[in-house]
Amino acid sequence: MDRELTLMVVHAHPDDECLSTGGILARYTEEGVRTVLVTCTNGEQGDGEGGVKPGDDGHDDAAVAARRLAELRESVAHLGIDHLELLGYRDSGMDGWAGNGHPDAFANVPVEEAAGRLAALIERYRPQVVVTYDETGGGGYGHPDHVQTHRITAAAVESTGIPDKFYYTAMPRSAMKQMFELMRDSGMDVGDFELPDDFGTPDERVTTVIDVAPYTERKLKALRAHESQGENIFLLRMPEETQQRAFSHEAFERVLSKVRTPTHEEDLFTGLRH
Repeated sequence: MDRELTLMVVHAHPDDECLSTGGILARYTEEGVRTVLVTCTNGEQGDGEGGVKPGDDGHDDAAVAARRLAELRESVAHLGIDHLELLGYRDSGMDGWAGNGHPDAFANVPVEEAAGRLAALIERYRPQVVVTYDETGGGGYGHPDHVQTHRITAAAVESTGIPDKFYYTAMPRSAMKQMFELMRDSGMDVGDFELPDDFGTPDERVTTVIDVAPYTERKLKALRAHESQGENIFLLRMPEETQQRAFSHEAFERVLSKVRTPTHEEDLFTGLRH
């Protein structure tokens, strides 16, 4: 029996779904593909009310998590995602933060335990396509929860053997350089910051670029839904023209395909459509 075309995207925190995959989630939902977003943590290490940082007086982990999950549901509605699945783990915080040492932090959960829970979702939804971060957490990001998300997703894809195609999100170095130059040329204050030559995904690893230009406004609405973290989302401060260019395409590295695919593709479901 033919399986319903299904895309599963696995992210670490509320708001991660917007930038690198918001366009594909909106586009494929509109095309009739069933879309599933798995969010691994509740985002406790985000900013609290009034911008209070984790570890500062007045930061309430439970309140932050509740607000961020509410924002996530609003974002999901903007993007039209069919199913939201929450693994419910505790946000570990950025690399080097005190939250890294919390015994319940996602980064400290045994990979096989979390991968088993994700594998159960893969068994339930039977997605042909799964997307998550690469081994660096996404273009060299290195966030402990992003790295852990990569580990559990790779393990679950391998153990179930169900997905036909598996992708990592990618930030092509050439595109990142172009975006940085656009930001500087548009008058944004970038200070003395210079983009490192090794920032992002080497262009030769990028196999798939998806045109999501018709969905940039929906991506922006989803991103704005995460209002509590707005101070940390620099893309919302970019000029509109720069935003439109930055959000119009999403790139990926194909690391598994059980079907014949060209070296470069413009559709995650190439080879899977009848």
